[in-house]
Amino acid sequence: MRSNITNNKNIENYVNSFFTGIYYSKEAENAKEKIIKQLDEEYKEELALDKRNAFQNIVERYPSFESLVEIVGLDSEDIDKWFNKEITISYDSFNKQFKKTKKNLYIISIFTMISIMYLISAFLYNNSFILLVILASIFLIVDIVFVIKHKKESPKELLSVDSQQKMETLFDRYAKKCLVWLFILFIGLLLITFNLISLSINSRSFEFIEELSKTLYIIEIILFFLLKNALIFRWLTKKIDFENEHIFKTAMLKILFISLIYSAISIGIYYGFEKIFVFNPVLPIIIIYLIYAFICYFIKSKKFTYDKEGINKLILIPLVVAIVVFGLYELLSRDIWLTQPLINATPYIYEGDDKISYNEKTGIYTIISNEDDFKILQLTDIHLGGGVISYDKDKKALEAVFKLIDYTKPDLVIVTGDLTYPVGLSSFSFNNTAPVAQFAAFMRNTGVPWAFTYGNHDTESYAASNKQTLDELYKSLSYKTSRNLLYPYVQPSINGEKITGRNNQLIEVRNSDGTLNQALFLIDSNAYTGDGFNKYDYIHDDQVEWYKKEIQRLSIEEGKKISSLGFFHIPLQEYKTAYDLYLNGSREVKYYFGSNDEKVAKKVSASEYPSSLFNTAKKLGSTKGFFCGHDHYNNMSLEYQGIRLTYGMSIDYLVEPGIARDTKQRGATLIISHRDSSIDIKQIPLTSIEK
Repeated sequence: MRSNITNNKNIENYVNSFFTGIYYSKEAENAKEKIIKQLDEEYKEELALDKRNAFQNIVERYPSFESLVEIVGLDSEDIDKWFNKEITISYDSFNKQFKKTKKNLYIISIFTMISIMYLISAFLYNNSFILLVILASIFLIVDIVFVIKHKKESPKELLSVDSQQKMETLFDRYAKKCLVWLFILFIGLLLITFNLISLSINSRSFEFIEELSKTLYIIEIILFFLLKNALIFRWLTKKIDFENEHIFKTAMLKILFISLIYSAISIGIYYGFEKIFVFNPVLPIIIIYLIYAFICYFIKSKKFTYDKEGINKLILIPLVVAIVVFGLYELLSRDIWLTQPLINATPYIYEGDDKISYNEKTGIYTIISNEDDFKILQLTDIHLGGGVISYDKDKKALEAVFKLIDYTKPDLVIVTGDLTYPVGLSSFSFNNTAPVAQFAAFMRNTGVPWAFTYGNHDTESYAASNKQTLDELYKSLSYKTSRNLLYPYVQPSINGEKITGRNNQLIEVRNSDGTLNQALFLIDSNAYTGDGFNKYDYIHDDQVEWYKKEIQRLSIEEGKKISSLGFFHIPLQEYKTAYDLYLNGSREVKYYFGSNDEKVAKKVSASEYPSSLFNTAKKLGSTKGFFCGHDHYNNMSLEYQGIRLTYGMSIDYLVEPGIARDTKQRGATLIISHRDSSIDIKQIPLTSIEK
């Protein structure tokens, strides 16, 4: 059996030796294949008669090129044509033509994708259907005109044998590009399809359409590169005969077929898991396909490329890096509920019987207190990671929160931002939804009502979920379902326009007789401005205007100047001003408690952009105090121009290097509002409870 294979290979090599040095053409390639097939048949017959001399008999029977081509009905004149073809173009001239054609094909690809984009958008947005169809038609017509104008039917070109290697390099380059972009297309389609399946099952129709419109841009970009490279490759093979063209097309058809079958099976598996199981199969599905893509590119592609050398490291390194990055991101985005046993064991400790109501139109919660004192516990910068590495610190954070709530027995907990920390290197998680759901379950078990303002880390740009998704999650966990999370289902607006911010809300705390005790303003200090790395945002003028109008409205309704408190994450610039005055011994500020030990030069990490909130509050004379977080080692409380500026004690075990071992900064702030609306503010260090 072994010698049989060797002899067949010898026949192939024998025939190839005659075709060495000829100009490649499909006619010559077809003739060679027919000759090899015929000799194989004759060789089998010879084996039956004389095994020892079978191959030698074939050689003696067909000693010349002429004798070989006679098998397929050709003669010496045909051989002369193969060896003596006329050169039709120089490589330099061909290269100029190639560069010009590439530009035209780029334009065609762009116009094609724009017309497709408008056409699909027309079906997604029915209210603009006619306009979008018109735009799609315009670009399509321009595209067709451009194609007709530049379409030239020209015969095959023949370059010198010296140019063959350069042409083969071009063939290899665009064949590989077509292959790579085909794989990228299937990966993109799989990920987008999985996302849309999840949305179709778990979300409303407008969210599905919104996400589909976003992801279409990604697919269109991928399709553009695939189309562009495919058109260039097609033009190249139309102009020049390549003996590997047939091998490439066959390989691509096989890869396309296997990818379609794999995608169909994967989509079915994902749908089943999404409907029935908890485990998310996206990561293994994509990894398996990436392994297949890797094998095809670096092993199978050798069959249709001319360069048979080893793996190109310049391509291998970025591809491996991309696979690793994608794999890690998917892993770091998974929901990991390691703290669930602790959450399940959290007891109910709420002792209040306050009545809570919600106004569907205004988004305002009203709490009617039956006690003379209403206790608010400010927690800040809890920084739940929700990952494997952060588990121990997440557990400590939840235990600390429980101790503080159990000790103070508050009527309301307000978290002033950075509940989560979806930063992979610290928490081994980009997931910013699982920690929210975990904390909501934890608070639901305690029974204590709570509210929340966003911090800069809660909706990081690289987090697994954006601010819209997080907002929907908070609404799903809010009062209608949990009975203790006071997160509004509508946002404040001015003149019909929603004000800046992810969540701004007013909570009215009233005495048992219905009179207003405190107006609690939870104001979004936003995250980053986009003007540079970690440039903190601020409370905008429209937010301040909403705050002002609500105070004026309530003051008119109550027939007196009301009392109010403000809660946000990033400190106002006035925190820095008051602290500097304090350091200089100024009598303009009054010190109450705490220290600012933040490990930055300025000590106070306020935004560079001034907010009008403080000056507006001073003019209105309603707000007794502002409460913020953000700076994990700052917990000072100063009075400046009649308003208390207080840093909440942070919970953080995760973010700052070594902070898990530090203790004096950790705790909470207790605000006690008396029946006459006067307030007392106390620090509750965690160490004082644990002792």
